[in-house]
Amino acid sequence: MSSVLRPKVLSQFSMKILKIIALILLVAVIAIQFFPIELNQSDTVPKTDFLLVNTVPETIQKKLEVSCYDCHSNNTEYPWYSKIQPAAWFLEDHIKEGKAELNFNEWDDYSDRRKNSKLKSIINQIKDDEMPLESYTYIHGDAIFSTDEKKEMIQFMEQLRDSL
Repeated sequence: MSSVLRPKVLSQFSMKILKIIALILLVAVIAIQFFPIELNQSDTVPKTDFLLVNTVPETIQKKLEVSCYDCHSNNTEYPWYSKIQPAAWFLEDHIKEGKAELNFNEWDDYSDRRKNSKLKSIINQIKDDEMPLESYTYIHGDAIFSTDEKKEMIQFMEQLRDSL
């Protein structure tokens, strides 16, 4: 085989390999769509919910619902991309982790010691801009705390902590 034909043959072989890889990836992406997530949705708000057992100002309540409850309660409002894998798996993992750390729907089931610890954590994470997660705020811009909202939320959580 002449040296002029070699690059052409290699190029055709490379294109065939790339097409096979692309086809395999396409089939894999289609196949994973048949593995749905377990939705974190409930029709009821339990009597143990943070917003029911505490006297929460309306501004704080709305901000908690917008910024926290999707990952830290039993009722997530899912975005459109939650129906597409692997994004749905990513969301499901974040929600499970969030609920394991703090579930506002189970607030009144926590001991006072645990409530105190959770309130301290909430205060510190809001102060340090750790919550809500940056990845969450990309799609949910309204979840971002303004400076005033941050101060108001921290002040409320500190008052609640002092009342325990």
